[in-house]
Amino acid sequence: MSKVYSTALDETLEIGRIIDHLKGEKEGPTVVFFAGIHGNEPAGIFALKHVMRELKLQQRSILGEVYAIAGNLRALEKNVRFLDEDLNRIWSPEKVKHIQQKKEGLKGDENELFELHELLSEILKKSASPLYFIDLHTTSSETSPFVVLNDSLLNRKFASNYPLPIVLGIEEYLEGALLSFINELGYVSLGYESGQHDEVSAIKNCIDFIHFTLGLTESVNLSKSEQTILKSMVLKSGKVSNKFYEIYYQYNIEKGSDFKMLPGFVNFQKIPNGRDVAMDNDCILKAKGNRQIFMPLYQNQGSEGFYYIRSIPTILLWASKGLRKLKADHLLVKFPGIKWESLKKDAMLVDQRVARFLAKSIFHLLGYRARQLDKTHLVVKSREIASKNEEYLNTDWF
Repeated sequence: MSKVYSTALDETLEIGRIIDHLKGEKEGPTVVFFAGIHGNEPAGIFALKHVMRELKLQQRSILGEVYAIAGNLRALEKNVRFLDEDLNRIWSPEKVKHIQQKKEGLKGDENELFELHELLSEILKKSASPLYFIDLHTTSSETSPFVVLNDSLLNRKFASNYPLPIVLGIEEYLEGALLSFINELGYVSLGYESGQHDEVSAIKNCIDFIHFTLGLTESVNLSKSEQTILKSMVLKSGKVSNKFYEIYYQYNIEKGSDFKMLPGFVNFQKIPNGRDVAMDNDCILKAKGNRQIFMPLYQNQGSEGFYYIRSIPTILLWASKGLRKLKADHLLVKFPGIKWESLKKDAMLVDQRVARFLAKSIFHLLGYRARQLDKTHLVVKSREIASKNEEYLNTDWF
């Protein structure tokens, strides 16, 4: 058992890996909530504990199963983001395989991954579909709540039921995230950022979000009025327009750099051209053009200084949906400099010396996110082929 302290509530909880698990007598979905993947983000832990206790006290009928899972127990106990390496950056298939094979002599965060992976494998093996995976987080800067997800049509369709800003494209910048690992298995998975780490409102927002999610997934039977009230509460928690955004720039902090975000920046804030943003090794970083800042870093641990985002026009979202359904991506491999990287035809190798006419934005439209392989080649990967759409066909939201 681990002790987790909340500065916001001045309260300590004692928890195990499974915070709680509810199984109904009737069949239904399997909903898995993760919290505390980062050890300095306890809000989700306290919110899950509250909701699970509330469901029991109210004797709410559960359909299927609901899991509340704690992430980095050792880091949570020390109230640090991670011990040796970020637990939410080591879920690449290669790293997971290496940790599984190693088993002994694992570092603190690797051991956390090993235990979580064992539990996740057990849930996938024995639980009924449809399955949903929700990762609860908070941020170091002041923020309006938002949803972040890997860009698949299945994820988009589910997430669009939340009256919140939805941010796409994080997988192009963050390698080894837990949700990316799960999404590549084809399941609905999304992250929810409820507020600033130690704010009471972050816990309150998280509680409302969890209740709304349980209604949306049909894990708990809510009346129309109950669902409407919850949706209204989730909507009121935010101050930012509930539309789709995409990340297009990340400032990466080099190892050993002395990075410091300048004070006063908040998520989704629009900043003018030339505005001083941060300091890195006594060098002032300025905004080049009018920008909208996202997740400015106000903590010691972490390698992503800040991001820039932009809203996605509705017409592009519709065009993207149509092109993906038509499998227009298969036409790209007919162009010189582009070939399938995988026999599954879910990834392409792009030689930028030959195919320089193709901008990343075209691949984004078709559901691909890019990673730089070397100086001249990109690997672009799609989430669409893996999506288990058939498992969600009979849900109301689908």
